[in-house]
Amino acid sequence: MDFTYFLVLLAAISPVLATTPLVMWHGMGDSCCNPLSLGSIQKMIEKLVPGIYVHSLEIGSGIVEDTTNGFFMNVNDQIAMACQKIKADPKLAKGYNSIGFSQGGQFLRSVAQECPYPPMLNLISVGGQHQGVFGLPHCPGNSSSICDMVRKLLNLGAYVEFVQDMLVQAEYWHDPLNEAEYRNKSVYLAVTNQEEKVNTTYKVNLQKLKKFVMVMFTEDTMVQPKESEWFGFYKPGQTKELYTLQESPLYTEDKLGLKAMDQAGKLVFLKAPFDHLQFTQEWFEQNLLKYVQ
Repeated sequence: MDFTYFLVLLAAISPVLATTPLVMWHGMGDSCCNPLSLGSIQKMIEKLVPGIYVHSLEIGSGIVEDTTNGFFMNVNDQIAMACQKIKADPKLAKGYNSIGFSQGGQFLRSVAQECPYPPMLNLISVGGQHQGVFGLPHCPGNSSSICDMVRKLLNLGAYVEFVQDMLVQAEYWHDPLNEAEYRNKSVYLAVTNQEEKVNTTYKVNLQKLKKFVMVMFTEDTMVQPKESEWFGFYKPGQTKELYTLQESPLYTEDKLGLKAMDQAGKLVFLKAPFDHLQFTQEWFEQNLLKYVQ
């Protein structure tokens, strides 16, 4: 082989060899491949990082089922399915970066905690609600009837057993006016946040991340409170005063290893001056691109 040709060939393939695969998880009302939302973000990333392999998680069989499962499939079952799909993809076998949008952010954190193989390297949570929500002011998606049903079920009682079993948003509903009920009856968020019982494996696995990047939208009108995107939340018993991650028992007692990760420089807190998920390509390039390459 001509040496000059070899150098040209090496230069052509080196970006492909250097890139790390990426796993994405969409938010409420979206799907893996919607060309107007997550699909366009995938195309943007593929353009910015030539040769990158992107696995956008489809929870179910087809876009319609993927979308409805974002409302009505038990979160723990979704995480089990996501872990299975990631493990079954040979292109992810040596490790991958991940980026989750809105509720996909906390769901991918659960993947990191529960499914360490193949290894997740960097986790980017874009507007994820890591301490849950207390309010549903907007409900995205094309079906207003689904959003109406979600609101009715939350009003009926977020911690009623059958609501917890089948309504995704109830499973990360965090009522600061009744913390005891949240800790005892939340089948997903209270468990993944180690509220009542510490699972040492979750803690060990999460600390394997190289970076855990959390994006909070400073103009967010969707997430209540927006500080949940940085693990902040309302202080118990009221809905005005807030605590930060560093002030929470999750941190001070280091239930998830977040304090250790923070001290090791593994936690990255970013502010995005937009409403929920309304970031620009320029902002993405300047702030997140380095974590997906």
